[in-house]
Amino acid sequence: MGQLIAVAVITVLAVISPGADFAMTVRNSYLYGRTAGVLAAVGIAAGVLVHVTYTMLGVGLLVSRSPMLFTAMKLIGAAYLVYVGYKTFVAKSEVDIDLSEGAGLSRAGALRTGFLTNALNPKTMLFVLSTYTQVVSADTPVLQQVGYGLFMSFAHLVWFGLAAVFFSHQGLRARLLRKQAVLNKVIGTVLVGLGMVLALTPAVA
Repeated sequence: MGQLIAVAVITVLAVISPGADFAMTVRNSYLYGRTAGVLAAVGIAAGVLVHVTYTMLGVGLLVSRSPMLFTAMKLIGAAYLVYVGYKTFVAKSEVDIDLSEGAGLSRAGALRTGFLTNALNPKTMLFVLSTYTQVVSADTPVLQQVGYGLFMSFAHLVWFGLAAVFFSHQGLRARLLRKQAVLNKVIGTVLVGLGMVLALTPAVA
């Protein structure tokens, strides 16, 4: 019971802490609408499962103990955030409120942005890895470990799904879109900043 509570608390704290996943959800939701925001949340949740899978297979421990592998993953994730942030910052086209006729970001694109944001996120990797190595014991049944991973993914889906619903609300979205030139620069700057901090932070693996 104590292990379950510990995993739940750590997961909730990790999910609600601000990061690139939240910035990406806000970006997709207010620019491209609810579907794009929710699909980004689904992608974020799927990205968590990537880390859970390789951690349970023992690969995560190898990555955490190999400075070269950890640094490579960190730089790839940082480069992705800088790229998306730059594209958001320099975006010049005005996005309309009307999303009919398939306007805006494609479903695959929305899902991909969320997935890559977390699949390439060392912060998520360290959260999953530390939970499985420091909280979940080696003799914990495999099905229970799988359950923990599914809970982590589901918690991300719920939190970022709610964020997507909130920021894509028609009234709020209309107000945000009137300020989209400024917001694009703010979100772009945040994403680029997160990427640069990630790239320059010394490896702790």
